[in-house]
Amino acid sequence: MRTDVTIVGAGPAGLCLAQALAGTGLRTVLVERQPEAALRDPAFDGREIALTHRSQALMKQLGLWQRLPDDEIHPLRDALVFDGGDDRPMRVSHTDGGRDQLGFLIPNHCIRKAAFEAVADGTQSTLLHGVAVAGIETHEDRAHVRLADGRSVESRLLVAADSRFSETRRVAGIGARMYDFGRSMLVCRVSHEVAHDDTAWEWFDYAQTLALLPLGRAAPQGHRSSVVLTLPSPRMREVQDLDADGFAREMERRFHGRLGRISDVGERHVYPLVGTYADRFAARRLALLGDAAVGMHPVTAHGFNLGLLGVERLAGELRRAAQSGQDIGAPALLARYDRGHRRATLPLYLATRGIVGLFTDDRWPARRVRAGLLRASEAFAPFQRLLAAQLADEGGLGVRLPWRALRGSVRAAR
Repeated sequence: MRTDVTIVGAGPAGLCLAQALAGTGLRTVLVERQPEAALRDPAFDGREIALTHRSQALMKQLGLWQRLPDDEIHPLRDALVFDGGDDRPMRVSHTDGGRDQLGFLIPNHCIRKAAFEAVADGTQSTLLHGVAVAGIETHEDRAHVRLADGRSVESRLLVAADSRFSETRRVAGIGARMYDFGRSMLVCRVSHEVAHDDTAWEWFDYAQTLALLPLGRAAPQGHRSSVVLTLPSPRMREVQDLDADGFAREMERRFHGRLGRISDVGERHVYPLVGTYADRFAARRLALLGDAAVGMHPVTAHGFNLGLLGVERLAGELRRAAQSGQDIGAPALLARYDRGHRRATLPLYLATRGIVGLFTDDRWPARRVRAGLLRASEAFAPFQRLLAAQLADEGGLGVRLPWRALRGSVRAAR
């Protein structure tokens, strides 16, 4: 089989790239080991994706946003950041960003379903489902993919979009910095008495991290949210083994009663926390996309936003090359994609590592620094306005924070 672009991985990033290339004249083949039924109707996996306004705009352009169920689009107006037992959280307000809200919360399975439907309704993409990749070869003028069922696909460009543990990336000889945080994340939808006011919480408590993602009302039980609990992996098993009522009481205790009574516990899902950053985003006739390029810690909620940014950047390069009759797999094109996406993602990836390291360190010097940092940030209005604007528009990308002024404020807070 011959095509223009072969995409390994029909997850959200791979599907969005195929959709972004529709209308360019470029033919795409998606290779996915999952069966078609799992792609057409993805199972609920507990994950709620925080989308920026920029991501919303791109999803509208791709025809995905219009396919999302209205009752699964949840506004995210403000955010609160708690530290330990401090009752004075730092607030990031939508008003600071000049928007009606900071962004939107969408269930991951709804995004996957919308992306699949958009691609399936088109004519330029072929989906090879239920088949694994047996091997890849890249040459000066083409990429060759061998499938486990004996078929093969030849194309001018190969794109790896097969998760942060990408086998395609490994076989291509591209290393990755992988950081295992030694923690697991549990996500679960619950109802609770106290109103969430469309406000997300990030609570760096001692010996645990908690998050609250507002999802609307669920009368008569009360307000509906997704609670996120992060614990060292050995301790997570104890929470997983609780029955529904025991889990509700445990979450009431861990949230110090701030949500009131918790009920209507949904299905619980647990994921290991591993960050990934590829050494290169491109090689001969190959580009990395989505989590295969950058796998983020979810604390900053930028994972899929970065994936969409990569789709926008790579699709733009390919579109311009196709329009001018140039080689879509040319080294210069792939080098531009590599440099641009690295500049946009590396500062945020490193900053996230630093934030997680500081705010999960329970030793008293770290506690003192992080408490001072939050107090200083709350008192420094320009910082809050910049943070809110970046969360609303760019997903935190390209932020140039006033670090000198902030460091001075931290010292003053001490």
